[in-house]
Amino acid sequence: MAAGLSTALTPKPFRFIQSSYLPPQHTSSAFFPLNLCPQRTILRTRPRLCVTVCVIMGDKKQSTQMEIPAEEIPDSNADSPSTQISPRLVEKRARKKSERLTYLVAAVMSTFGITSMAVLAVYYRFYWQMEGGEIPLTEMFGTFALSVGAAVGMEFWARWAHRALWHASLWSMHESHHRPREGPFELNDVFAIVNAVPAIALLSYGFFHKGLVPGLCFGAGLGITVFGMAYMFVHDGLVHRRFPVGPIANVPYFRKVAAAHKLHHSDKFDGVPYGLFLGPKELEQVGGLEELEKEIIRTAKSSRIHD
Repeated sequence: MAAGLSTALTPKPFRFIQSSYLPPQHTSSAFFPLNLCPQRTILRTRPRLCVTVCVIMGDKKQSTQMEIPAEEIPDSNADSPSTQISPRLVEKRARKKSERLTYLVAAVMSTFGITSMAVLAVYYRFYWQMEGGEIPLTEMFGTFALSVGAAVGMEFWARWAHRALWHASLWSMHESHHRPREGPFELNDVFAIVNAVPAIALLSYGFFHKGLVPGLCFGAGLGITVFGMAYMFVHDGLVHRRFPVGPIANVPYFRKVAAAHKLHHSDKFDGVPYGLFLGPKELEQVGGLEELEKEIIRTAKSSRIHD
């Protein structure tokens, strides 16, 4: 039940009083014309206000289900600033979606292309080396050992180059990575091409030549390639969301790596960490583990909102 109060002001009408005696105090000019009729005098009294209070009892369901004409209902979708989506925002969302799709296509094509070429190169290289019936164990061991060593060494190379070059003399190129991106690519992507050049050169030399040294070169080029692919998925896909990465986002250590790299962009620890996969270890050295845990929680909440 709902109760309501309403008030009404009701003025009392004029009263006509018949009197044969006119009091002496009513001698003002306002009543002078009335003295012409002493036997029948009309007194004008001041109207009094009467306040009427009405208590209305009604059913809440009925009061909330009252029909309102359609033309009197405001269009919240059209007039409300909180619900209205501006054309500029729609255009921005469509552009971001197109950029993510473009980078996703590029990432998938490069991944499958590089992976297939690397697998074929490894297969045919050892196939040709074993044509004489002898298995070059030393060369094979050197190739695989250097591939793992090159992949791990690239993390330390990237950390040093990031601090000493990209945030120093090459900041004019790397600055694009620390600003809002316009388009699917940025100037900082040139560094990926720069790192790909020696990898391709080492793979080519090791593929077309036999021996221990070519085998080591082939392994080094293979390790650089593996690191580049992993860097692309974790850094570009998981951290900066340039394309969806699927189950990679559910790996706990990769989530920690992503949170550590976001702290690099916040400059809370003078840019640390400069590396990627060993970024949590760098933060531990500067006492940033507590802030890292907070960033992991913030990233998890943001991911749930976006999903």
